[in-house]
Amino acid sequence: MKRQGGAAVVTTGTELEGVGRADAPADGTPGDEPGQDTAAAAGAGEDGPPPGAGPRLLRVAAGVLVVALLVAGGGLFAAGRQLRDTPATSNQALTDSGATTRVAGDVTNALGKVFSYSPEATGVTKESAKQLLAGKALQQYAALFGQVEKQAADQKLTLTTHVVRAGVTRLTDESAHLLVFLDQVYERKGKAASRAAAQLSVTAQLRDGRWTIIEINSR
Repeated sequence: MKRQGGAAVVTTGTELEGVGRADAPADGTPGDEPGQDTAAAAGAGEDGPPPGAGPRLLRVAAGVLVVALLVAGGGLFAAGRQLRDTPATSNQALTDSGATTRVAGDVTNALGKVFSYSPEATGVTKESAKQLLAGKALQQYAALFGQVEKQAADQKLTLTTHVVRAGVTRLTDESAHLLVFLDQVYERKGKAASRAAAQLSVTAQLRDGRWTIIEINSR
């Protein structure tokens, strides 16, 4: 309480607290400006992530990861398919021994019949050719066998052909390519037999469950 103009003035604690906040501190340090803490808090909110930003970032990152995995998986699938479809892996001569043995047997049997004849049985050979050959192979054979048939009758010539080896170089479900080695024995009546070797490149096609020769080339 203090005297002012002869009257006593009473100062309450609330007024003293207000005076203390308005005045500068005793040590000379400037007081905080009104609203300074609020501004600082607002500034911190602007610099940091907004509420809910963390979960959204996680969802975006997860989505990107899924897309990357799908793309990578698609690339691996395509690469795997290309690997499976390469010529080496699609060649059944390298993977199916049963089918390879079968086509080699059919071709061996056919060549032995169409390239073996005797003066008295050239008609049998011609009929065998019609059943075992087709396409270009049959056309070429028919054009040449007319001359062979006449020569066989005139010279009493007998030809016996044995397949020494038949190697399947390529095989699919419907076609086959083979390299065939032949041993041929020529016999003329009254003369010593002569022997010759031959090497053929043969293409066969599966028709009605049987391998039929469609092309023959000498090597």
